[in-house]
Amino acid sequence: MKGEIQEKLPGWNVVVGPLEAVQLPKYMKDKEYEAAAAAAAAENAAKAATVAPVVELSFDELLATKVPAIEVKTWDHQYKGHNPEAQTFVTIGERIHCIAPSIRKAMDERDPEPILQRAYEQIKAGATYLDVNIGPAEKDGPERMMWAVKLLQENFNNVPLALDTANMKAIEAGIKVYNRTNGKPIVNSADAGSRIGYIDLAAANDAICIALCSADGIAKDNEERMVHCDNMLERGLSLGMEATDLWFDPLFLVVKGMQDKQMEVLEAIKMFSDKGLKSTGGLSNNSNGAPKNVRPIMDSALVAMCMMQGLTSAIVNPNDQRLMETIKSCDIFKNHVLYSDSYLDL
Repeated sequence: MKGEIQEKLPGWNVVVGPLEAVQLPKYMKDKEYEAAAAAAAAENAAKAATVAPVVELSFDELLATKVPAIEVKTWDHQYKGHNPEAQTFVTIGERIHCIAPSIRKAMDERDPEPILQRAYEQIKAGATYLDVNIGPAEKDGPERMMWAVKLLQENFNNVPLALDTANMKAIEAGIKVYNRTNGKPIVNSADAGSRIGYIDLAAANDAICIALCSADGIAKDNEERMVHCDNMLERGLSLGMEATDLWFDPLFLVVKGMQDKQMEVLEAIKMFSDKGLKSTGGLSNNSNGAPKNVRPIMDSALVAMCMMQGLTSAIVNPNDQRLMETIKSCDIFKNHVLYSDSYLDL
């Protein structure tokens, strides 16, 4: 009888004691459970009726009601522009990232100063793009990204941006207000697994997409990397993307603990290059955990090796002078920039 009651009332757990054992037969005979179920349903319906439906605002409505007005300041250094057809190495500045407590707080409070200061420093150091990482931003992603995009582009001559978040709706919103004067937006990032839909998002919005050659985990070797590369390339092309709008990421690995995998990453970059594909990735991942004074040395050495293998871009810290000087020097050796004695100042 206990089982019969629980079957008729899913989710209920019937505990039978002496009194219940006497009353249960009468309860079942009189079908009192039907009245109890009806009463519970009526109570739940009444509660639901008192909850106001959630109305999702359009991007235009969010922009008008949720995004604070942007104050444009005067800066002594501005973004110089970018020629997407140039062969010069593309640096994506990594320092506007919500993992930094000051940036996370500024994003939460819509405080422009810490974000603008980091943008200014990276642009002055020569960054081509700025990565804008707002984190998961599940609660307010679209308005947060729109505010960040407008803030940076209106203050710095429409600096091109990589929109970085797990919230696809936020990336769409960022693209909605994005100015393409100095380059397409970058969607950061897709992979060949659960995030492959980011390629669809980029294709639908004529954006560049970073395509991580993994599928919800690190590829075990370059054969697997290239399978992922081909799958993502085929998907992008089928959606009307140009191959040059997919930037393939081999996934840079930490030297401490994965030293034996570093040459595979270099070989993967060469394989991308041999197929005529562009490439990028978080290069500074390699030196994670190394002493602070060692990291710039490791990063600059690796970027030189990668550029000679055909790497066309990297997500880096542009404030690392050694790294930026190495990149400029490699562009000289690769004949991407005409040599002059002042090439480091350009």
